[in-house]
Amino acid sequence: MMLQYLIILLDETATSYCHYGNLRKEARLMPLEVLRDGIRFAMKENLTIQFVYPDHDLPQAYREAVESIDHGKILPSGQACPEADVVVFNGMEEMNGFAFRPGVSYVLRVSKAELFACHEKVAAVMGRVDRLNVVLTDVETFTEEDFGAYEKVLEAWVEKMEGGYLSGRTPQLNVLTDRMMLDKMNNCGAGETNVTLAPDGKFYVCPAFYQDGDGYAIGDLPEGLDIRNPQLYRLDHAPLCRHCDAYQCKRCVWLNRKTTREVNTPGHEQCVIAHLERNASRALLNRMRSYGSFLPGQREIEEIDYLDPFEVRKKW
Repeated sequence: MMLQYLIILLDETATSYCHYGNLRKEARLMPLEVLRDGIRFAMKENLTIQFVYPDHDLPQAYREAVESIDHGKILPSGQACPEADVVVFNGMEEMNGFAFRPGVSYVLRVSKAELFACHEKVAAVMGRVDRLNVVLTDVETFTEEDFGAYEKVLEAWVEKMEGGYLSGRTPQLNVLTDRMMLDKMNNCGAGETNVTLAPDGKFYVCPAFYQDGDGYAIGDLPEGLDIRNPQLYRLDHAPLCRHCDAYQCKRCVWLNRKTTREVNTPGHEQCVIAHLERNASRALLNRMRSYGSFLPGQREIEEIDYLDPFEVRKKW
């Protein structure tokens, strides 16, 4: 295992920035000594820290501890400060009137219903940010009808992105532009390249395994990490994913466990969504190349006749 990052949840109510919801509603800071010990652990292991903030201010002693080491900051939109590296919106309403800043990555956590109804708002924001990550909060509930609706949303965004590129703007939208620029998997890496330190002083595969309330610890600060069957979090032990070229898919291990009971095997919904995004990226890449040279160093995204790799597993 090649750990690179340590994610530190500063509070029980630290914002979610991915598919999971945080079921912990009572604000309670990570004990200051746990925070300091976590920072020391990261320094000894040469890990980059990402601090995840709650929707309330930190005491001065906590701010001083955070600033004692190089790090990234993930904050909810209500607490967004000039030093934020990532700002999270829980729903589109939080974007209304927000003062977007250059150099910041924004995350929009949104349900399928809200996205289908208001996807034009996302298109409008594209021209005001350098990077936006759209994260669906109810992937596991998608139906065949929902897949069709999502495909239409992606088509609308392709047109918007094409217009932006032609006018000289190059914003990044994770579900469209990431795949165009990748030539290998760029998954979440939970349990392999990153782990999470929670306010209870224990390590977890990712924040979801703590905040969703249905996870398990993988060690603690006194004893260190104890990841059983660590190979299960690696791409080379994922029977479907290692053959897949939807490189932008986050291959969320929490969603995997929730839908298939296997951390290394995604459910049908996650795979189809990833392949709809892949195909939309292919359409955008081809449209931009019709105007001339575009991402000349990147390979063509091949046409495929499936949306779930499980359907063609026998080829492998």
